[in-house]
Amino acid sequence: MLQGGSLWAGLISGGISEIQDVKNLSNGQMDKKEFTVKTAGNVTGAVGVMAGIEYGAMLGTTVLPGVGTVVGSVVGGILGNSLGQRLGTQAGNAIVHNRFITNMAKPVTQASADVTTS
Repeated sequence: MLQGGSLWAGLISGGISEIQDVKNLSNGQMDKKEFTVKTAGNVTGAVGVMAGIEYGAMLGTTVLPGVGTVVGSVVGGILGNSLGQRLGTQAGNAIVHNRFITNMAKPVTQASADVTTS
């Protein structure tokens, strides 16, 4: 896994999504937290594309050698991207909206003021 065509497909897919998100962040169309969540989704989506192409091709070859390989890799790539994006977005949301991690990112004086006022 992670070699040849599947590697390039995953890198291109994730890279295009990330470039678009960087543009949206630069234009003020999204904030840093949303950008962090989207980046997590882009990374896991790229890995999902890579794995989906590889395993889809193997399954397709098993069912129908030749044509099944092509169909399996395309379907696997699409499903892998979708599943990877979904899992990455959920993980990114969990990290970004975690109170403990959010407080760690604040300056010490601000975080201690938040604790004393709570």
